[in-house]
Amino acid sequence: MIEKTDKRTRAALFRDRLNAALDLSALNRSSLARAVGVDRSTISQLLTGDSARLPNAQVVAECARTLGVSADWLLGLTNRPERTADLLASALTVTEAPRALIDEQIFAWHQEAAGYKIRHVPASLPDMLKTHAMLDWEYAPHLGRTTEQAIGASEDRLHWMTSARSDYEIALPLHEITSFARAEGYYAGLSATTRHDQIDRLLDLHDQLYPSLRLFLFDARRVYSAPITVFGPLMAVLYLGRNYLAFRDSERVQAFTAHFDWLVREADVSERDIPAFLRRIKAEIEA
Repeated sequence: MIEKTDKRTRAALFRDRLNAALDLSALNRSSLARAVGVDRSTISQLLTGDSARLPNAQVVAECARTLGVSADWLLGLTNRPERTADLLASALTVTEAPRALIDEQIFAWHQEAAGYKIRHVPASLPDMLKTHAMLDWEYAPHLGRTTEQAIGASEDRLHWMTSARSDYEIALPLHEITSFARAEGYYAGLSATTRHDQIDRLLDLHDQLYPSLRLFLFDARRVYSAPITVFGPLMAVLYLGRNYLAFRDSERVQAFTAHFDWLVREADVSERDIPAFLRRIKAEIEA
């Protein structure tokens, strides 16, 4: 936090920072003066004078724009020299989201966050928890003959993720898994055998990986979440469909984390109740 300073100290800080920014630029005093729209003598006074007065807002803004820094930084109001637009550009990236089993970008983010807790709200059942038959049913129309290769790669990724010492918390809408069990909506046409085996797969993974893997089910009529992933304190990703929005600034990562933790607190089915719930919906499939 920048401490409150008197006018003379702030004016001296402005001169120091203006000099530093000019030294790092490809400009000299004359070219800066032309760009700002003042006399060269005015720039010289700003750089070397000892007045306690700061230049007017227009001159400060033009100096900042020309030198590629923020006006707040020149004035000592922040320690970040980057302009707001540049800060946002570095904090937010838009990445294409291909319709494919193995997304190299997602895997790279998982690798970057190895050892941290990863919180995930998937768009459907998480790919790394699906059976071969489920993956084939879902992706064969898009991947064709490459599905088998992609499934093998998916298994490799699951092995890596479970050995990376990262805790995984996955929150799903309750209706997603009940629709799956009943072959409704998105899952219409999915065979009873595939659904039955998928429930067994979830039960087996819960037995093998709990508590490093924890599942929660929330009622979307009471609480809602778009598909997101929070990679520890490093990054939060929002899934739009064709693109991902990735946020790296701590304030937004903390906001996404708080949102996910709220889903967990409001969950209708906790991680400890998941096995009993899965057995109940498995019984519905068998009935």
